[in-house]
Amino acid sequence: MYQLAVVFTLLAAVMAGPISSEFNEDWQAFKDTYRKQYQPQEETLRRIIWEDNIRFIQKHNMEADRGVHTYWLGENHYADMTHEEFVKVMNGFKMTNRSSNGCGHFMAPSHVQLADLPDEVDWRKEGYVTPVKNQEQCGSCWAFSTTGSLEGQHFKKTGQLVSLSEQNLVDCSQKEGNHGCGGGLMDNAFQYIILNHGIDTEDSYPYTARDGKCKFKSQSVGATEVSCMDIQSQSVSDLQKAVATVGPISVAMDASHRSFQLYKTGIYSEPACSPTQLDHGVLAVGYGSQSGQDYWLIKNSWGTVWGMQGYFMIVRDQRNMCGVATMASFPTV
Repeated sequence: MYQLAVVFTLLAAVMAGPISSEFNEDWQAFKDTYRKQYQPQEETLRRIIWEDNIRFIQKHNMEADRGVHTYWLGENHYADMTHEEFVKVMNGFKMTNRSSNGCGHFMAPSHVQLADLPDEVDWRKEGYVTPVKNQEQCGSCWAFSTTGSLEGQHFKKTGQLVSLSEQNLVDCSQKEGNHGCGGGLMDNAFQYIILNHGIDTEDSYPYTARDGKCKFKSQSVGATEVSCMDIQSQSVSDLQKAVATVGPISVAMDASHRSFQLYKTGIYSEPACSPTQLDHGVLAVGYGSQSGQDYWLIKNSWGTVWGMQGYFMIVRDQRNMCGVATMASFPTV
């Protein structure tokens, strides 16, 4: 059951119009596919929200088929949520001033020029990336971005891919400035891991999608780090150099758009996206080009039924689409 704080949002959705019988079978299929169960008084509201999202998807995809957009939308397990509700629950990156976060500044090797970089990078193919995870209805995206980049650097150093505990960060890094399911920052989490002399493995400290008491166990540490590095803010070229030479990089973005909630495939591009107002932590695992359009390849933490089995592509160019290059960082081990 959703919190009373979203009741007015749900009620406002009723204004979208009455239920349409043409969607009866599709609605049942949606509930069956995503194992949705509602209280009787809630189902009507969820059905209206879902129908409105389906119509939004249909309209967008018709335009995409005509070449208006470079990406397509699709039904997913968030299709029964209003966009305002979705953003409140799922987007937990908290922007802060970088000057006091304790991280150093990434300097790309002077001999590395953009022209020297490979045309395509995908660290999944090199064994650096764990399977897609699901933060569920907890604003812990920052924790998943943090573990993703450290998992990659730990693999780079040791040759062992170890899944690390997001719950360890959710429960234990408040002193460094994070707020569990209420949001946080990757650099704060990096600082916790440094000061804590490590982070536990996923197996030893499993994810619960809710705030809990810190249960860190030093004997269960899966990886350590010695420092963290910030990439020059809004420098698309520096981020490309880091992704090409370092490995998966923690990045933040503006994910506060309905089009991103329902993204399915293709190269995402949202004119309303902000390059500076960021609300979601994700993991850049590569880049490339498709049909003449450069893109970042990014791992999300919304499960494999969202997007391209949990991943998405987003425009990579000097406009810094959705702020992907604004607050990028990584750990060193």
